Amino acid sequence: MATGDGFLTGEQRKMLKIASQNAENLSSSPKGLSSSPKSPSQLFSEHHLKVPAAGKATNAGIAVRHVRRSHSGKLVRVKKDGAGGKGTWGKLLDTDGESHIDRSDPNYDSGEEPYQLVGATISDPLDDYKKAVVSIIEEYFSTGDVEVAASDLRELGSSEYHLYFIKRLVSMAMDRHDKEKEMASVLLSALYADVISPSQIRDGFVILLESADDLAVDILDAVDILALFIARAVVDDILPPAFLTRAKKTLPESSKGFQVLQTAEKSYLSAPHHAELVERKWGGSTHITVEEVKKKIADLLREYVESGDAVEACRCIRELGVSFFHHEVVKRALVLAMEIRTAEPLILKLLKEASEEGLISSSQMAKGFARLAESLDDLALDIPSAKSLFQSLIPKAIAEGWLDASFMKSSGDDGQVQAEDEKVKRFKEEVVTIIHEYFLSDDIPELIRSLEDLGMPECNPIFLKKLITLAMDRKNREKEMASVLLSALHIEIFSTDDIANGFVMLLESAEDTALDILDASNELALFLARAVIDDVLAPLNLEEICSKLPPNCSGSETVRMARSLIAARHAGERLLRCWGGGTGWAVEDAKDKILKLLEEYESGGVVGEACQCIRDLGMPFFNHEVVKKALVMAMEKKNDRMLDLLQVCFNEGLITINQMTKGFNRIKDGMDDLALDIPNAEEKFSFYVEYAQKKGWLLAPLGSSVADGSSNAVAGT
Repeated sequence: MATGDGFLTGEQRKMLKIASQNAENLSSSPKGLSSSPKSPSQLFSEHHLKVPAAGKATNAGIAVRHVRRSHSGKLVRVKKDGAGGKGTWGKLLDTDGESHIDRSDPNYDSGEEPYQLVGATISDPLDDYKKAVVSIIEEYFSTGDVEVAASDLRELGSSEYHLYFIKRLVSMAMDRHDKEKEMASVLLSALYADVISPSQIRDGFVILLESADDLAVDILDAVDILALFIARAVVDDILPPAFLTRAKKTLPESSKGFQVLQTAEKSYLSAPHHAELVERKWGGSTHITVEEVKKKIADLLREYVESGDAVEACRCIRELGVSFFHHEVVKRALVLAMEIRTAEPLILKLLKEASEEGLISSSQMAKGFARLAESLDDLALDIPSAKSLFQSLIPKAIAEGWLDASFMKSSGDDGQVQAEDEKVKRFKEEVVTIIHEYFLSDDIPELIRSLEDLGMPECNPIFLKKLITLAMDRKNREKEMASVLLSALHIEIFSTDDIANGFVMLLESAEDTALDILDASNELALFLARAVIDDVLAPLNLEEICSKLPPNCSGSETVRMARSLIAARHAGERLLRCWGGGTGWAVEDAKDKILKLLEEYESGGVVGEACQCIRDLGMPFFNHEVVKKALVMAMEKKNDRMLDLLQVCFNEGLITINQMTKGFNRIKDGMDDLALDIPNAEEKFSFYVEYAQKKGWLLAPLGSSVADGSSNAVAGT
């Protein structure tokens, strides 16, 4: 080999030259000659093995060219042409594809079996960590044992990966019930600084924000839930308030993570008493069960009866941190006063002081009395005089000013009240089912039929209160559906007084509602303002509603907020779209669609198809625009076919008498401008009015249902 020349001595080079010459002579010699020149391999073998010059090996009968040194250093005899043999390289060009190993061969060697490389999986420490924490979290959700979870996380080690524990814990809780969400927040607070460093908590929430877009694919309310987790972390002091500002700078404004931070800041951390509200969002800041709370209340009341220290008792009630459950304090205190007659003065003193300090709200006080009234029959089994004792406590509480006087009226005739209460209770249960079905089906006629079947029109305000309360705790779709339903109910079966009284009931309980729905005040204001825009309420009704409320209560503030919304520029259009406008279209888009469907009908379309298009708009509160545009088109085209369409829509209940009247009034209000384009507009309009009155389309006289200024601002062309 040329590459080996540098390692040969002079004698070896000489031998190599001779061997090369012999090889050339050999190639030109005839086959079968008994003697042949030595090959280069022979010469090298002779040199290394010190074979005599005659070419004979020390072992007679074995040709030198058939002896080869193996890889192990042993001398082995190999096959002719250098192939085969254990530990040898084989022939230079061994292309025999038919060769195979015979396991029955006496010379079979298992080492010659073909082998296959098998890839071994390289373990990733991060993957192992993620799998391990899933089982820790699952076990924690099952047992609720914070100490065990903290201990397991410590034993797992790999503290540099704890930010992924934060992400996995929160993302798993997001897809579960409120119980697990609350448990996740409690665990994070317990692990903070002790097991997981503050920087890892922060980094864990950062990667959650970065993956918010992916989470939103699987979890519908991902933005709101993650916003609440972040707000809770800020309230629990495991994230600094400045985290929101810093994190915003790292996220694109179009990302879900940015929306999460905005929601946390505006909806949760900016609300009055936000800490208390956020802590109770998933079940209370005390992290104890209802039964444990009841036991604590019973213990503190008995201690108070023994000590008589009202200040200490109020402090204990405050430390419970369950203001939404204070009605239980009232109920148990009253029961204790009935059980221990000597304790009555002390109990009345405690409730009075708790009321005067604002510790127990008037609504919670009334609720406590109401709950006790409902359970008097059962209580009478243990305290025979329970009913008479309860009736004696009510005037005392009212006289001292810590129970609303209206409670006396509601408890005047005990037997009658109980029967009425049962009736109202059944009504409430029925309407909750009816409202849920409506939110699923969006079928207004079916809901109206169900309400009529109940046959309790005096409970219409209760229905309105329940409808809006349920809608406020849902998404914008349900809020929009509730507003649309109010418009339909006002036209069909609800009076203006029913709706006004329903809003009064809502505003009276606004403080309690705010404990469960963080943004209740703002949403109630939107519902009120939207009712005015939809002609369900008149602006004067807001004054009446406000006059029925205490002057400085949160409900009065909500009414003032509604007035501000109505007075704003372009208020009508904005409020119509505050929850998406049914289909989420802008008013101009709706007008354009109405015009196109009428043009298509006028050019030879089918009545049924036109009605379906109007129905598909999903904006029954805006059907007066259909009436207006249909009449204008009939004047312009001198084609009364539009009246046939309006007749069918009226017969099917698609366009109500209120919307029909409103459409005619809008033509009447804009007659001066219309006459510039259509010279005989007034004559044609008079004919249409006369026709409509004969058909019963209009409220008589025309103009009795005049839209207020804000509605005109919305609906004006």
